[in-house]
Amino acid sequence: MKLQTLKGFRDFLPKEAKKRQFVINTIKQVFESFGFEPLETPALEYEEVLLGKYGQEGDKLMYRFVDNGGRKVAMRYDQTVPTARVVAQYQELAFPFKRYQIQPVWRAENTQKGRFREFLQCDADTFGTTSPLTDAEVIAVAIQALNTLGFSQFKVLINDRTVFENLPKEAIIVIDKLKKIGVDGVARELVEKGIAKTINDATSMIRIIEVKTLTETVTKIFSYLSSLGINSKYFEFSPTLARGLDYYTSTIFEIEIEGYSAGSVCGGGRYDNLIGQLGGKDTPAVGFAFGFDRLMEALEEFKLFPQELNPVKALVTIFSKELVEQSISICSQLRSNNISTELFPDENTALEKQLKYADKKGIMYVVIIGPEEIKENKVTLKNLKTREQKTSSQNDILEILRSSNSE
Repeated sequence: MKLQTLKGFRDFLPKEAKKRQFVINTIKQVFESFGFEPLETPALEYEEVLLGKYGQEGDKLMYRFVDNGGRKVAMRYDQTVPTARVVAQYQELAFPFKRYQIQPVWRAENTQKGRFREFLQCDADTFGTTSPLTDAEVIAVAIQALNTLGFSQFKVLINDRTVFENLPKEAIIVIDKLKKIGVDGVARELVEKGIAKTINDATSMIRIIEVKTLTETVTKIFSYLSSLGINSKYFEFSPTLARGLDYYTSTIFEIEIEGYSAGSVCGGGRYDNLIGQLGGKDTPAVGFAFGFDRLMEALEEFKLFPQELNPVKALVTIFSKELVEQSISICSQLRSNNISTELFPDENTALEKQLKYADKKGIMYVVIIGPEEIKENKVTLKNLKTREQKTSSQNDILEILRSSNSE
């Protein structure tokens, strides 16, 4: 048996998982500071809930199958449609309903840099209001999250789907490829799909869109963003931004980080008709999703992760079988004082190996309680980063770890 993950699926070992948790926790704090509440939905939905909501390409990439009960089901493709189902299903929700959701989604697409078949999405959406202030707020949330993670050079590209009025959906999907294949490539595809008769007609169609001016909605959003204290360097009007998903009705936006070449790290917009399509009453909605893996790549690329991500501050070693109880006692004392502490779980392992274990795990301090320490009623604390060590009273050691904990 060959031990490996499926293509497009990944394991996250502790070193990487800790980085992911850091990003998740940072984003959660920002979302909650704006009043967004957590929501979780199942991995599987009835196929009819998801099918037809993302366009033809989305339907092709969706993981669909018949379960053991003969039901047609599909795996979560994004979090917007399942949330729209929740809003339509649970009438007791308080509106406006502001929710965030951080869960995996699945897409059967070709893997490439920054794209996988199972990946995490981080969404924030507001349901129940058509005010452009809501659009501005979700954009502000995304900007605040990126700022908090350490990014300073990025741009939110904002457009309004009404810019594409009278254009068929197929044309919008093709125009969405402008950055990837350029004007000539888009013009050719518009002709090939029968949307334009000639290359000149297709080019003229693109040029007309390129010179469109701000709509009333985008103008209001820009004004509200300024009122919310968002620097104008972070956002701009982008009339050719299309975003191919079928459910957008007005505002659409994407965020690009300067110097990061894999593409946008965030996308969103307003989708006022989706909940009505799912059988609920018409409910306006606006929100976005972070591309979590692209965020991770960008943070790595720009070296924005904190150097110290290990939540465990100290490892309490076991000097010998006879001194196990003393090690357990000091470990309990540290934990009761909110010092994240690991107790080495084997009394038969040599002290040298225990120190190597702590070093390999990136634990900064080790606590040693040997016969000499017991005799003097003291504890030895060793800093594996600086290689300094100090033998002192338990209270002194506790204060050193406390001060380290607050750094």
